[in-house]
Amino acid sequence: VQLVESGGGLVQPGGSLRLSCAASGRSSSIFHINTWAWYRQAPGKQREPVADITSGFLPNYADSVKGRFTISRDNAKSTVYLQMNSLKPEDTAVYYCNADSVRIYNSARGTNYYTRDVWGQGSQVTVSS
Repeated sequence: VQLVESGGGLVQPGGSLRLSCAASGRSSSIFHINTWAWYRQAPGKQREPVADITSGFLPNYADSVKGRFTISRDNAKSTVYLQMNSLKPEDTAVYYCNADSVRIYNSARGTNYYTRDVWGQGSQVTVSS
């Protein structure tokens, strides 16, 4: 399974961006993900959690993004989103999605495969005027 991110870019302070992260693999695969999360890593800093959403659709946010960011998931598409509003220069970072545990059902064989701690490739978000 791979996590493919999209939606990063350059935006002015106060602007918005939406990140997406989709699980992909063989065409016969169906993915069941427990908790999705977004992390970010700014230059010279450690990777930090931004938001996560459980299988029960319960979201959690870092204090620094509460009220500005919204995490959501679409299980039918095996995708997680991060809507980022009122962006600030300090939000500049590479953003990574994470799936804590994944069950991959192979519909052609009727078998399950399990894996943990899968990461996306990272998306650069730059907030600058």
